Parts: sequence; structure tokens; C-alpha cells
Amino acid sequence: MEVKNIPWATGTWTTPPVSVLEEDGALIVQGAEGSDYWEKTLYEFQHTNGHALLAPWEDDQGVEVTFRLDSFTELYDQAGLMLWVSPLQWIKAGIELNDGIPHIGAVVTDEYSDWSLSPVAEWAGATVTIRASRMGDAVIIRARTEEKPWRTIRVARFPHTSGKQAGPFLCAPTRAGFHVTFTGWRHTLADVDLHTDPPVSS
Repeated sequence: MEVKNIPWATGTWTTPPVSVLEEDGALIVQGAEGSDYWEKTLYEFQHTNGHALLAPWEDDQGVEVTFRLDSFTELYDQAGLMLWVSPLQWIKAGIELNDGIPHIGAVVTDEYSDWSLSPVAEWAGATVTIRASRMGDAVIIRARTEEKPWRTIRVARFPHTSGKQAGPFLCAPTRAGFHVTFTGWRHTLADVDLHTDPPVSS
């Protein structure tokens, strides 16, 4: 398949954000204070009130979300790509501000959440693309900036063959007023190999 841009209106919000504005093709979204996704692990709490804009996602498609980091200033400000099957089975992958530094990472949830992350201080203020593609019983998650090439950030078990949805997400666990500018949401060809970078879509 060719690259297919997904209209913002195609998606449905899991939890409506504070505000949504479409401007010059971009989607500017403000998250609610205290919004997040997490299930039990370590902290014991459950958060299911993050904001994810979801549309169907098929096995033969890669899915990508592009967004800007210029608004990330406070602890746990986060945005990226959500892969969704149910409230207890999902993956969020993207950028999260931790101790003043942007980190790239993923939370993989199957009744319990786990969290992997790595600092990317050099990405501060950049425009980032997060990508996911299923292969076998797993999903390959990659990320890049406009200046930096693809980086594989996670291979996670994701055996779901039906009912999958995916799209942009943001959460504002610690503050009001956090907004994210999403500049792209697209379906592409699925990955052909774990060790072969996909092409760069625009």
C-alpha cells in the first residue's frame, strides 16, 4: 500500500481532551490535568483517563504519528502513539519528560504495566515520529526525528489479530495547560524485517 494520511476526524477519543483545534493540517490538543494510562505495577494505582485518538489498524499496515516537543516542560508531560485492544491491553510509545530531559520509551500493558525508557536529550524541541508495525506475535516500535534516522525502541509481545486500534495520544499527569501539536498520522507499508529500517514518510 502507499502512504495514507489519516484524517483527524477519523478517530474517536478514549477520553475527550480539554480542547482540540485543527489548524493548517495540524491537530493541537490540550490534555486534562491528572490524565494518564497505567495499570497497577509498582504504584498499585490504575489510570485510564489519558487521551488517545483511535482508528482501526490492520496487520498489513504500519502506523505512524508525528508531533512536536516544543511544549514539553514539566515532569511526565508525554505524547506519542497508542496501540489499543482493550482498557487492560494496550501499548503507549512516545516521548515523556523525566527529570527535565525528554525520554523515549514505551509502556506495555496486559493487565499490568511495564515501562522502558531511555534519555534523548538531543531531541529536545524536535519533531518526532513514532512508528509501530506487527510481525508475528509481536510489535516493532521505532522512532526518529526530522534530523535523526529510525531507532528501534521496543519489540513487545502483541498477539492480537483483530479489534486493534491505533493513533496519537497525550497525557498530562502533573499539570494543567499541557498541549501537543500533532502534525501527522498515517498508515504505511508494514515492516519487512526487524533489522531493515522502514522508509521515511512525510
